[in-house]
Amino acid sequence: MKVRSHLNNKQGLYDPANEHDACGVGLIVNVHGGKSHGIVESALKVLENMRHRGAEGADNKTGDGAGILLQIPHEFILLQGIPVPEKGKYGTGLVFFPKDEKQHSAILSIMIEEIEKEGLTLMHLRKVPVNTDILGKDARDTEPDIKQVFITGVTDVENLERTLYVIRKKIEKRVRHKDFYIVSLSGKNIIYKGMLSSMQVREYFPDLTQPYFTSGLALVHSRFSTNTFPTWSLAQPFRLLAHNGEINTIRGNRGWMEARESVLSSPALGNIKAIRPIIQPGMSDSASLDNVLEFFVMSGLSLPHAMAMLVPESFNDKNPISEELKAFYEYHSILMEPWDGPAALLFSDGRFAGGMLDRNGLRPARYLITNNDMMVVASEVGVMDFEPGEIKEKGRLQPGKILMIDTEQGKIYYDGELKEQLASARPYRTWLSTNRIELDTLKSGRKIDNRIAGYDRMLRTFGFSREDIERTLIPMCNTGAEPVASMGNDTPLAVLSDNRSYCSTTSANNSHRLPIRLSTLSVKN
Repeated sequence: MKVRSHLNNKQGLYDPANEHDACGVGLIVNVHGGKSHGIVESALKVLENMRHRGAEGADNKTGDGAGILLQIPHEFILLQGIPVPEKGKYGTGLVFFPKDEKQHSAILSIMIEEIEKEGLTLMHLRKVPVNTDILGKDARDTEPDIKQVFITGVTDVENLERTLYVIRKKIEKRVRHKDFYIVSLSGKNIIYKGMLSSMQVREYFPDLTQPYFTSGLALVHSRFSTNTFPTWSLAQPFRLLAHNGEINTIRGNRGWMEARESVLSSPALGNIKAIRPIIQPGMSDSASLDNVLEFFVMSGLSLPHAMAMLVPESFNDKNPISEELKAFYEYHSILMEPWDGPAALLFSDGRFAGGMLDRNGLRPARYLITNNDMMVVASEVGVMDFEPGEIKEKGRLQPGKILMIDTEQGKIYYDGELKEQLASARPYRTWLSTNRIELDTLKSGRKIDNRIAGYDRMLRTFGFSREDIERTLIPMCNTGAEPVASMGNDTPLAVLSDNRSYCSTTSANNSHRLPIRLSTLSVKN
């Protein structure tokens, strides 16, 4: 079933490619992975305290988008009477369906078909309780039918995330409906989001206020929608990250990713053609970055490895790095172009959680760690109240630097340790020296006759002079110099000449002089 999406289409003089954004983003995590409803509650307060970072419609009810990413609340699901297997042996997530019953049924049939192709079963479909009454008109008019899916029959627990990813990509490839969107599908994370304001998330989704809804981490986002028009699907967080800022290189990033799709291969994912396109069309810059990040993680890269490859740091005298790390970045620059901001990025895959800035460092991101091992990262200070004695450490994320927590090991990884591990994991310098081919060193042994028949006649025909050849074309060909020979002349005006009887101006190259009669000028002594 294919229905053309109308998201972010050009309309009149409006072009979504000209948009930019700035949002609010926050992360709260228990360093040791301890799950509680308190973390969910605190994350919602962080979101509400960043109300000014998002935007609302004129009715003060329609938000540009807000949401929260959490670990799957296993106990809460069991209390809903849903007989899911033990933790980690099933997948779940929210799905936006069109409200038309016929279209809903057709899409559901496709989903069941793709799920069963992977040897799994759609065990249950839960209607997510929502409070529609709080929505503004625009949000209510486009509100989808929100269902929670439960997928069971898992035999390969280690590859569950990868299998669910493949299922989702195949469904997205077959179904293109403006009201259909798979918010998340995972065995670790679940996302609640919508075309809401920061203050509405708690009230719209009653699930989030239940005391048995627990998590060890939470990632929240309040959207100021300027890089795409507000829709339910473009609210954040996305599957792995939330993003404050914009990707200024997005057109090139999307183009290069699409160009290399035909040669991509991944032993972990199998046939790449079946899940193309990697970047879902009609989405925002944040969604596109999330798509690529997710692809690399599912292909076998660690989360910090994929982040460092996509968003590399700069290095110079003020930020020196080791030769090993230089080789790491140099090697990956051949494979992937940088996704440049300004951007503050918070990410989580259910186990790891952290944040980083792009190399420009033009988006704020502050963090603090408490004595009871809670870490809060947000786009500004003051999103949560702490007594000074509770704070063990605080600071700001640096350009291109990563801060990450492993909730299973209860360990905080700072940038230096992470980058050292990444740089030493493979012999990148050896790979570069033995496998890289420098085009400047290639010689064919052939000589090409560069004579052109009718050269003089063609020069005159097309208006080229000796100056054009010698000062513009030859330097451009030999050294790659810019054509700047005639970009300016600081010779004083003729009227300012010390020669009262004869004034002249000089061309940029002093090749000729233009006499000017004093009788034509008004010169005062």
